[in-house]
Amino acid sequence: MTVVERTSFSDLIVVVGATGTGKSELSLGLAEALAQRGASAEIINADAMQLYRGMDIGTAKLPLKDRRGVPHHLLDVLEPTDEASVAQYQEDARRIIRQVQAAGHVPILVGGSGLYVSSVIHDFQFPARDPAVRAQLESELDALGIGILFQRLKELDPEAAQSIGARNGRRIVRALEVIEITGEPFGAGLPEEKKLWTPAHIFGVAAPRDELVPRLNKRVQHMWDSGLVDEVRGLRPHGFGVTAARAIGYAQAIEQLDGNLAEADAIEQTAALTRRYARRQVGWFRRYDHCHWLEYDDPARAARALAIVMGENGTHGDA
Repeated sequence: MTVVERTSFSDLIVVVGATGTGKSELSLGLAEALAQRGASAEIINADAMQLYRGMDIGTAKLPLKDRRGVPHHLLDVLEPTDEASVAQYQEDARRIIRQVQAAGHVPILVGGSGLYVSSVIHDFQFPARDPAVRAQLESELDALGIGILFQRLKELDPEAAQSIGARNGRRIVRALEVIEITGEPFGAGLPEEKKLWTPAHIFGVAAPRDELVPRLNKRVQHMWDSGLVDEVRGLRPHGFGVTAARAIGYAQAIEQLDGNLAEADAIEQTAALTRRYARRQVGWFRRYDHCHWLEYDDPARAARALAIVMGENGTHGDA
């Protein structure tokens, strides 16, 4: 682990964890604690679905009135018809982080999308693209179906196949594209535990499974109670791209509107997928060697994090 002589107010702060653990609350608490020390903080979103304009309820996007005056970046920057790109996100997020630092403020990267977070904080360059290879694979995806391409990926790179899963056609195609171009496993190019791109203090918010599961179930029910189906109904005339249409909760609300799922079944399916996603998030972020873990219900978690950032707990260096 790299040792840093002193902590800078402008070092990047990163807040990660499973959905429903209170990452937004911790980031706002840190911003307020920094403000008391005379430092202004700005928050950069690292939740892939919160990039989409109008997709608010199902992504638990923090309303403007609840942001406590702290500037937030990379929210509502895409239309639901757009396809999110991790490579583009990396470029945008790093540019904003440098702009925030240049202004003398503290950037706080917050989110649970593991690949998006890792692409920013680790010293990682995305493999090259080949439009012809990509077009061929996308043609095969349409003609043969996702199952055939996923089986091919399992044979070529079992690790990448397990990480991506059998439902994410875009990432399966991207993995096969990289394998075709480089002749190497896609897993070798995933941004996992690598050298940090910039000095950073990384904090994970953890919750015991027996406490997290009821929180997630309640969260999903709240999505429906708060009008998720109406939100989706309002967005549908403008259309959904592949990524947005497959977002957890949104896909089920679409099925409910189409009469393919009863409301109770849509809620249960969403809850099951949310629990599965949370498990993947925990597994991803547990690989971060530089991460300080805080309990989700610790009332002093922001103060503890600030002490680490300021080097006041006897430790210095990258989190």
